[in-house]
Amino acid sequence: MRNFGLNIWSNKNFIIEDGQIKLNYKCMPSILEITENIRANGVKGPILLRFPHLIKKQIRTLYSYFDKAIKDNNYKGSFNAVFPLKVNQFPNAVQAITSQGKKFNYGLEAGSKAELILAMSQTTIGAHITVNGFKDKEMITLGFIAAQSGHNITLTIEGLGELETIIEVAKECDLKVPNIGIRVRLHSTGSGIWAKSGGMDAKFGLTSTEIIEAITILSKEKMLNHLTMIHFHIGSQMSDIAPLKRALREAGNIYAELRKMGADELNNINIGGGLAVEYDQHTLSTSRNYSIDEFSSSVVFLLGEIMNAKKVKHPNIFTESGRFIVASHAVLITPVLELFSQDYQEKLLKFKKVNPPILQELVELNKMLSNQNCIEYLHDALDHMESLLTLFDLGYIDLQDRSNGEILVHNIIKKALYLKSANPTDELEQLQVKLQERYLINASIFQSLPDYWGLDQHFPVMPIHHLNSTPLRAASLWDITCDSDGEIGFNPDKPLYLHDINLDEEDYFLGFFNVGAYQETLGMDHNLFTHPSEYTIKIDDEKYSIVNEVESKNILDILESKGYDKTNILEKLKNDLVISDFITEKEKNDTLAKLETFVEQNGYLRTTN
Repeated sequence: MRNFGLNIWSNKNFIIEDGQIKLNYKCMPSILEITENIRANGVKGPILLRFPHLIKKQIRTLYSYFDKAIKDNNYKGSFNAVFPLKVNQFPNAVQAITSQGKKFNYGLEAGSKAELILAMSQTTIGAHITVNGFKDKEMITLGFIAAQSGHNITLTIEGLGELETIIEVAKECDLKVPNIGIRVRLHSTGSGIWAKSGGMDAKFGLTSTEIIEAITILSKEKMLNHLTMIHFHIGSQMSDIAPLKRALREAGNIYAELRKMGADELNNINIGGGLAVEYDQHTLSTSRNYSIDEFSSSVVFLLGEIMNAKKVKHPNIFTESGRFIVASHAVLITPVLELFSQDYQEKLLKFKKVNPPILQELVELNKMLSNQNCIEYLHDALDHMESLLTLFDLGYIDLQDRSNGEILVHNIIKKALYLKSANPTDELEQLQVKLQERYLINASIFQSLPDYWGLDQHFPVMPIHHLNSTPLRAASLWDITCDSDGEIGFNPDKPLYLHDINLDEEDYFLGFFNVGAYQETLGMDHNLFTHPSEYTIKIDDEKYSIVNEVESKNILDILESKGYDKTNILEKLKNDLVISDFITEKEKNDTLAKLETFVEQNGYLRTTN
């Protein structure tokens, strides 16, 4: 996996050139150069890079494939899309979505009052707003206000009670009535981790009986003309297209039946989200069994087939595939703080004037190791290691002798791995796994990769440089939280190999890719590590620019966000120093200055990285 599965997950967004990973776009800057430019200003800890051109690419791809399928199948409806704000509500992400999607009339989907206010403030007049999730009277009234303001808004009811509230609000005010949608509870279920979004036990949606009752109520209140959409969703990150096809047949027939029942303004079917993103970077397993071409063609063909058979008008098609739109646009860059086997460096050898014979033999093995003899000498070194441990347990050698032996054996193994890297034996591959290197990254998995912790959702990870040399260290990644779950362990079935780097001499950076969907909104401030500093990277033909810098919260602001009074905290800390009898006045002043500097920095570690 020398290219870290780039051909599997990157969608040609990135390439490897001159040993670095670069953006495959216009002037093709390297991520390392961008990272170093940002860190030159004193930025420490992890950074999140946003690439808005990748959002534009995904929106364009989604629309172009559906438009092609509509043309190829002689379909009479149009294609539309909205972005679910729950996927990423951060300002620089939303602004990129609305600006890059303006040409396509790309809209927003809201699932709460706050998201609805955000959608109303960020959506251009004419672009669609859909509202899902449970709603109270206030939220429904906000929908009326949005409609009155000129927004093309659809309130999707999740139960008959919401429909009754819509009717109640319509009678109480003179505001324009928004479009009404019905979320249908399908028998069909999805696939993958989020399959429970569909099926008869799903959290949302109306049953067939409730749908008929809703039509009856709307007809009685002379509001059936406001019913414009049915909606279903069978799960995020659908790995298999077969469940979607079943759901389309079921929902398509429901739509056709409602049209026949007199819902003449029912012109839209919202198929929800679920279009999967490729997260896997190994050839043995992939995240989905279909392409965007097959996805769009299947949706258009099946809906057209159903409508033609029932002689019903083709509906306009809506999707909410937010993950597909934004996952690729964000890359998390984390410095490696420590390699836990660096205590095995040869410079740490401390020989005595007289050393045990077994150590002398290891010195010779280490010195004489070559491609021709490395397997034989490796066997000898492993045998000597067992003898060393036995001698130590019996008290015949001391701790320094043991340390020297461990360093020598470790280095012999590493040299053997490098010498045989082009043609490794099974024995060497097993040794690689046993001699895992633990890479301490200056980041929090709970904050920046919560789906890994909560759902075992893997993300593509690779170094952003040193890519012209073969990585040989079986790697497990440890974050800086004081929680044992803050680890991405080595998985022999999906192995991650990284480079053996001397961090005393150079930095080593890892990139986590496809993290633009859900990770920011779900990230938790475990140990009070907060959102990384973020930067938007705009790229043109000649150069790139770093804009929209948002620094990670400093320590006092983090505490204030949890409800503490940061002024009181700082005053208490200063006062404790002022009244201290253990330091001089000069030391007090110096210490106060340090304290004020520290609390104005973010909470990530500020060692050499």
